[in-house]
Amino acid sequence: MNELWRKLSLAASVPLTLEQHDRLSRYLDLLIDANQTMNLTAITDRAQAELLHVADALTLLPFLPAGPHRLADVGSGGGVPGIPLAIARPDAHVLLIESTKKKAAFLRKAVEALELANVEVSDDRAEDVGRSARRESFDAVVARAVGPLERLAEYCLPLVKQGGRLMAMKGARAAEELPAATRAIRILGGDAPQVVPIDLPGTSAHVIVRIEKRGRTDARYPRPPSIAKGRPIT
Repeated sequence: MNELWRKLSLAASVPLTLEQHDRLSRYLDLLIDANQTMNLTAITDRAQAELLHVADALTLLPFLPAGPHRLADVGSGGGVPGIPLAIARPDAHVLLIESTKKKAAFLRKAVEALELANVEVSDDRAEDVGRSARRESFDAVVARAVGPLERLAEYCLPLVKQGGRLMAMKGARAAEELPAATRAIRILGGDAPQVVPIDLPGTSAHVIVRIEKRGRTDARYPRPPSIAKGRPIT
């Protein structure tokens, strides 16, 4: 068993079984194999993938709600962090949102191969999901490498129900993005963002920006991309 995965899961009081560890490993096999024919990840080294995909995703475990919950992964790409979280937390119902059709097709194949009954895949844009019946229905929303925090908040907070939370995985630029994002987050119904440093071996400036959803999101949001592009929330 990968020792770092074991430690991260234990720290969150959700220890991995051998079956879960095997599924995480098989997921990386699927990701690396599919990446030979499509652009799913820039990380092709197996050891780096174990660290920067699976271990990185598992750093979110302490921030997820206890017990059964609904989780959305916005801009899931090759499935990180959503698939590792779905494996580690089988009591969570996970929606992977990925609008690039080829990537969404990979996600469906991976979910089927890994027999993840608790995972769905949507190939709609996050803005469209945020205006669907799924609006404000998720206990938690996660996102990694999707975009600046201000835009990310507009994609994600309309999906989060009151009392839920958004967890954005960010790097060194998080501090630069916060001033512009804080006002937008408040308008969208979010509380003041909390920046939590994450200690992951071999990485630096890794943080999770945690935003609690205190109020409903105005029906104007999320805006269509043609309107939102380059225009701050007012």
